Amino acid sequence: MSSKSSDPKLEVRAPRETVALFGHEDAEATLLAAYRSGRIPHAWLIGGANGIGKATLAYRMARFVLANPDPSAASVQTAGSLQIDAAHPAVRQIAGGSHGGLLTLERTANDKGVLRTVITVDETRETIGFFGSTAAAEGWRICIVDTVDELNANASNALLKVLEEPPERSLFLLISHAPARILPTIQSRCRKLLLRPLSVDNVSRAAAESAGLDAGDGSLREAAEASEGSVARALMLIAGDALGLHHRTAALLATLPHVDPKALHALGDALGNNDRTAIAAFVDTIDRWMSERLRAPDANANLPRLARLAEVWEKINRAARDTESYNLERKPLVFSVFGLLADVTR
Repeated sequence: MSSKSSDPKLEVRAPRETVALFGHEDAEATLLAAYRSGRIPHAWLIGGANGIGKATLAYRMARFVLANPDPSAASVQTAGSLQIDAAHPAVRQIAGGSHGGLLTLERTANDKGVLRTVITVDETRETIGFFGSTAAAEGWRICIVDTVDELNANASNALLKVLEEPPERSLFLLISHAPARILPTIQSRCRKLLLRPLSVDNVSRAAAESAGLDAGDGSLREAAEASEGSVARALMLIAGDALGLHHRTAALLATLPHVDPKALHALGDALGNNDRTAIAAFVDTIDRWMSERLRAPDANANLPRLARLAEVWEKINRAARDTESYNLERKPLVFSVFGLLADVTR
């Protein structure tokens, strides 16, 4: 789960700190069997929807390999899962970002403290020095890219060069929310592992474990049921009034192409100006609504309308990013989004 929660009210463990994995037993067994064979592919593309546990699985694999560097060891050959003792030094070192055998590529903040929209080529070139250095942990060097979707074009090419000539005992775990969109040249060098959305029970348990909540809490259960199998989405919905904003936004989407200006004003007021969780809930609800329409069985029957939907989706996401990045007024975004959606649904 790529849970990089921005909600100050909810303390969420990052995937590098999360030892437990819920669901994905088959994917974990595939990784373990490949490692146990002694012939594990050097690169894996772990794909699936946002927030379902891809990064958690990647860190779990990294911990296991770095804690058990010999694939032929009895501890590996008899292991039933990738679970390792929470007291193992690798757990603490990876959680603290200090393990010499692990490099993580992810978006970082710029000089103004604003999270970049992409992983830059300079950051990606760190892999060259990392894989060219003396290996830690008896030879294994592992790179987690969270996510490969966020590499810009130059960064993708820089990563590709390392993937094409991997040093021995190197392991790449590339995480993607949309693996089909990754450069074909990168895809062709990876073993693909597709994760499915989690069950409601597993979402509840994973969210409770990650945020220290009660798995039996009614609000958490309601958020899990609305999450479509995503732990990150459930945690986002349970924060503050996000679940209420999700329901209000969904109700207005159901009335399209009709729009109620009074209701839009109220929704814009509810989003506030500084609540990142609120705008995340709004944008997430819009994204899901549009995604459902693009995936509808009859969507391809009207290709011009499908193209307009895709174009509007891109405009909305760009406007949302600008609104959040520059802390703009939320209400104009609400009116702009519903105006675009009303036009495209008429």
